[in-house]
Amino acid sequence: MKTLEELNAVRAQMEGEVALRTHDSSSSKYERHVLVCGGTGCTSSGSMKIIETLEKEIAENGLKDKVQVVKTGCFGLCALGPIMIVYPEGTFYSMMSVDHIPRIVKEHLLGGNPVKEYLYDETVDGDNIKALDETAFYKKQHRVALRNCGVINPECINEYIGRGGYEALGKVLKEMTPDEVVQTILDSGLRGRGGGGFPTGMKWKLAKNIVQGGQKYVCCNADEGDPGAFMDRSVLEGDPHVVLEAMAIAGYAIGANQGYIYVRAEYPIAVQRLEIAIKQARENGLLGENIFGTDFSFDIGLRLGAGAFVCGEETALMTSIEGNRGEPRPRPPFPAEKGLFGKPTLLNNVETYANIPQIILNGAEWFASMGTEKSRGTKVFAVGGKINNTGLVEIPMGTTLRTVIEEIGGGIPNGKKFKAAQTGGPSGGCIPAEHLDIPIDYDNLISIGSMMGSGGLIVMDEDNCMVDIAKFFLQFTVDESCGKCTPCRVGTRRLLEILDKITKGQGTLEDIDKLEELCYYIKANALCGLGQTAPNPVLSTLKYFRNEYIAHVVDKKCEAGVCRDLLSYEIVKDNCIGCGMCAKQCPAGAISRTDYVAPGKKLAAMEIDKTKCVKCGACMGVCKPKAIIKK
Repeated sequence: MKTLEELNAVRAQMEGEVALRTHDSSSSKYERHVLVCGGTGCTSSGSMKIIETLEKEIAENGLKDKVQVVKTGCFGLCALGPIMIVYPEGTFYSMMSVDHIPRIVKEHLLGGNPVKEYLYDETVDGDNIKALDETAFYKKQHRVALRNCGVINPECINEYIGRGGYEALGKVLKEMTPDEVVQTILDSGLRGRGGGGFPTGMKWKLAKNIVQGGQKYVCCNADEGDPGAFMDRSVLEGDPHVVLEAMAIAGYAIGANQGYIYVRAEYPIAVQRLEIAIKQARENGLLGENIFGTDFSFDIGLRLGAGAFVCGEETALMTSIEGNRGEPRPRPPFPAEKGLFGKPTLLNNVETYANIPQIILNGAEWFASMGTEKSRGTKVFAVGGKINNTGLVEIPMGTTLRTVIEEIGGGIPNGKKFKAAQTGGPSGGCIPAEHLDIPIDYDNLISIGSMMGSGGLIVMDEDNCMVDIAKFFLQFTVDESCGKCTPCRVGTRRLLEILDKITKGQGTLEDIDKLEELCYYIKANALCGLGQTAPNPVLSTLKYFRNEYIAHVVDKKCEAGVCRDLLSYEIVKDNCIGCGMCAKQCPAGAISRTDYVAPGKKLAAMEIDKTKCVKCGACMGVCKPKAIIKK
């Protein structure tokens, strides 16, 4: 594929195939496409076996020339996986199993009648089947970074080309100067999606304007270490070529001929698909020497990280690529001046790059028309925790937290009340119910003590203890600290010790003051972003849930019933039927029978010896009359 003409020929050939999956008119040689999610979540639930069974049943029923099976990336609604969608109808089958496939093949693919009991219930309206974009989860989303995820086969470069892939690279090489490319990104208002929110165009401009030694590098941060975050992983699994194309565009813009993608080794599917994509791009002349017959050359290498959270920090990431222990370096000099191997380096994360080709093709004004004045475009979030629709969502900046949780997310399970949402992972903060209507963008989140981060969004309900939540995130930070600077290495450990003391009922009011003072010291003095933001979960929970800290200290009570040392279990004797199941289950032998027989009961009630109780809660799980309460 040495010329744009050859690229356009492949696109013309493939457009009809991929168009069938978006309800557009098409000239596909197949009557139907069956898309099966091949992302990590659905794969772990058996989607590869479903694909194998599907292909076998299709062949046995004589449909091989009429139905194509396509392994895709993540569709987004992970709570319902494994997911399968049949086009052109757009019927959405959820929670698939191998046992479902023979009936779907016979009744739907052969007979033309969708099997309604296997469909996502929100798409079934009486005798009608609604389109996906009419469901609560999808209708308020706007996919830019995720536009190809769940649509194309990520292991087929021609399918990416059929959706406009590499057209943006051809455009910049043939029609735009490097300055024009940088200016387009500046005008779009795109800010870094890795957490810092630095203007992407400004970063590109700084890297372009540095002239020293000739060699420059383009790097992609695909390390993604936040608990509960899987945005970048899903892009790499579902649309790896978009990152390669964007990095090549960035290389042209700043004058670099080599790129590196730093991806965590714990993402085996993403790594495999990146390797396939790089090989395909090289074979088709889209990476390597003289791309599209121009004098621009660019190649990309993969580097696997060992899972160190600190390597998400840009200087630590580059140190790791160089083959050294991942530790941050003082700034300045910034990477744009002295980065990888001491050369000028541009670094963006996966989601940032995923926006670039569409900005080039559709224009800066198109992208800037979405979002808010200071936060343009869309943002991808991995929504998890106490939420019905766990999954991956992409929304315009400025969408309220309430919309994400109550509408897209489907609300809190089991009728529980929303308590808080953690954005930004260990570096972010907890957002309480009073801020549910805040528009989500960089500045608004910072103003209430949280941050955008890379896009993890963990939802909590009334059963969560906020002191315990702060302790959980801080434990993660302590474990992941590289140890280079004292404020992070020692300071975060002291914070954890104080929190541990409080959750055990041994804390004092003075400890709360010490906690706050130490948080601000660490923020002001830690070397890198990991240490500087580590206190955020503590500070935000102190700000909005200080009453819970006080209850732990003064009343020696955890209202949510989470902190084990502050719990006690008690049997309400009038409710006890004396079956003895609790005593049989108790590992400590702390439950025995009393002499008391409750009115209307035949057997004497049981009681718990609190001096022996280990507070495991096993008794509560087996008590059928629910006579055991947690206090």
